[in-house]
Amino acid sequence: MATTEQPPAHIVERGVQPLRAAEGTSFIWRKLHSLLGVIPIGAFLIEHIISNWEAVGGPAAYGRQVYFLNHLPLVRVLEWVFIFIPILYHAIYGLYIWIRGRANVVYYPWAGNWLYVAQRYTGVFAVFYIAYHVATQRFMGVDLPNHPAAAFWKVQHELQNPWILAFYVVAMIAICFHFAYGVWLFAAKWGLAPGERARRRFGWVCGVAGLILMAMGLASIWAFVSSKYANAPENPSLSYQRPGYSNPSSALALSHGRLIVTIEHAGNRTNAAI
Repeated sequence: MATTEQPPAHIVERGVQPLRAAEGTSFIWRKLHSLLGVIPIGAFLIEHIISNWEAVGGPAAYGRQVYFLNHLPLVRVLEWVFIFIPILYHAIYGLYIWIRGRANVVYYPWAGNWLYVAQRYTGVFAVFYIAYHVATQRFMGVDLPNHPAAAFWKVQHELQNPWILAFYVVAMIAICFHFAYGVWLFAAKWGLAPGERARRRFGWVCGVAGLILMAMGLASIWAFVSSKYANAPENPSLSYQRPGYSNPSSALALSHGRLIVTIEHAGNRTNAAI
């Protein structure tokens, strides 16, 4: 009597396992990865773009913002605890997820799969950009924490290279997309947008917010390369005047990393360096 052979069972290669509570530690690590992408990394991204927006006001306005940020209380502790360490973990674990995952846009060319692929590649691009940006702006060349007045000049000098300028533009677009879609994923994974309708509506909110941040970031980059502030001085005077006074009797200025106090009395002006 003839018998039929059973076809061999299909072997499914190991990939990223589904998230289930109380099963291993990957659930906790991936939840932490998702959370840190919004708080504090996302909050820092918004603050960074808003701070860079000061470049639209010129070298002095941008230098004052750099001075303000670098003179916050415990600023170096805040940098490591809320910026460097979270970004490092988010980047390393994100690369781990990306390596273990597998894109299937060839067989299932759906929008969700394309967004998954775009999220992974923009994340990898962001890692390289952040590493380059921190190295060049923080640890190379002019020491901006001690010479904030030179901030505009330093960035402008760097963006004179068209390849670096293109790198900055693409990075701004990639990071804003990565953040906007990441916030949507965070809301979906954490149950903040339950239901298909809620997720669809929140997706539009994230998309619009991402476009606004992207527009602000690109406008800031344009401020450095436009003719309006061409050949910016390396150390402009950063005057701090009291609002509402056109001719104040005293003012503060920052030049060459030193705080200058100007006091005017009876027509005589005195400058004191601090």
